[in-house]
Amino acid sequence: MNAPRLRFAPSPTGYLHIGGVRTALFNWLIARRFGGTFILRIEDTDKARSTPESIEAILNGLAWLGITPDEDAYQQTKRLAIYNEYANRLLVEEKAYRCYCTLEELDERRKQAIANKETPIYDGHCRNLTKPPPNTPFAIRFHSPTQGETVVNDLIKGRVVFDNAILDDLVIIRQDGLPTYNFSVVIDDALLRITHVLRGDDHLTNTPRQIHIYEGLGFPPPEFGHLPMILGQDKSRLSKRHGATSITTYKDMGYLPEAMINYLIRLGWSHGDQEIFSIQELVKIFSLDHAMKSAAVFDPEKLSWVNAQHLQTADPDRIAKLLKPLLVHEGIIAAEASLNDKWMRKLVVALQSRWRTLVEIAHASAVYIRTEVEIDEQAKTKFLKPEIKAALEDLALTLQTISPFTHDTLEPAFHRVLEKHELKMGKLAQPVRVALTGKTASPGIYDVMELLGQEKTCSRLIKATDLITNTEISF
Repeated sequence: MNAPRLRFAPSPTGYLHIGGVRTALFNWLIARRFGGTFILRIEDTDKARSTPESIEAILNGLAWLGITPDEDAYQQTKRLAIYNEYANRLLVEEKAYRCYCTLEELDERRKQAIANKETPIYDGHCRNLTKPPPNTPFAIRFHSPTQGETVVNDLIKGRVVFDNAILDDLVIIRQDGLPTYNFSVVIDDALLRITHVLRGDDHLTNTPRQIHIYEGLGFPPPEFGHLPMILGQDKSRLSKRHGATSITTYKDMGYLPEAMINYLIRLGWSHGDQEIFSIQELVKIFSLDHAMKSAAVFDPEKLSWVNAQHLQTADPDRIAKLLKPLLVHEGIIAAEASLNDKWMRKLVVALQSRWRTLVEIAHASAVYIRTEVEIDEQAKTKFLKPEIKAALEDLALTLQTISPFTHDTLEPAFHRVLEKHELKMGKLAQPVRVALTGKTASPGIYDVMELLGQEKTCSRLIKATDLITNTEISF
């Protein structure tokens, strides 16, 4: 491709759907790979449903992912005069005509066609009208060809043929003066010099109509590629019942933007058996050669796995910065709380390979941040037994004298207690783990103690020994 120009053109009638994000990704990556231009166009001519909040959600979602346009965003409602200019040109050239049919009349003809087992398309009632009714509202219809075929050489689906006989004269300007989708998109793509249109395959049937408008206006059509839809695990179209579909929801759930990009691009493209890609790698290798023709199934578990792979290799300092607002959001720390950057890095290093999302890391962090710990009843019964009490007491006393309180000093102190009580590592480490974290699984025991610090570590060990003797202790 020679400096292609591509665009993402969402309608701001709701949140940014992950299907839309995948479409944006395909366009953005092609532009980046081949030294082209990526454009964002907001298609907001549906004034009843378009909202500023939806526009903001689109911009925020793309910004989070790092999908940045190369030009200022275009907005269709600011280009209405352009659409009317080209519609009038088609009228003058008799490639379009005014249609005075009311909605009631159109509905009646549609019902009649269905009753006659005919295709319910516009019958051309106003196409050759010689005496238009005076002072009557009208729409403008494009004069579509009724014979022959229109061929779409789709970049993904291959050769697709449409019979022109089933394509009626579509409305290009509604009675309210606003352009329809199929008209405005052609004008915009032509004037913005779009070379490749990559979009969902729900738009495939619009393509022959748009090609006719390109030809009617004398514009060269771009190349088209239609991506198969994303399905839920029940193979129906992805919707809220399958889980979150808004991209910003996944940000709130603690997913990394690079993991979302990795997962979504793999829903419509492959590169051998490779599963994990960095964004830089995708920019170097992405093309449409291995774009998938069949629908992809959205699997939340696979997404979490991909996110875990990216979490494991992410810069701990970056993860620590992302984690702090989540700790506030999850109620683990107060908004005004201050956490030491060096300590936060150690926390992330200890936890980032064990969990799949930032929210999971936030919840796992609570035991190291809060003063008290809640001990699992099963773990208490299994590991906090009378025979281990003396070793726990001795360990608490020993650790009170350790300085500095680091992995390197904690390990020999721990082993001294093991030798004194003639215990194997596991016999003491598991009761200590339960006493310190309340659970039977955690990072390395010395990392746990270093993260908790001397005061919390010794305090929790002492409380655990009191718990063994059934003293009423609040954990």
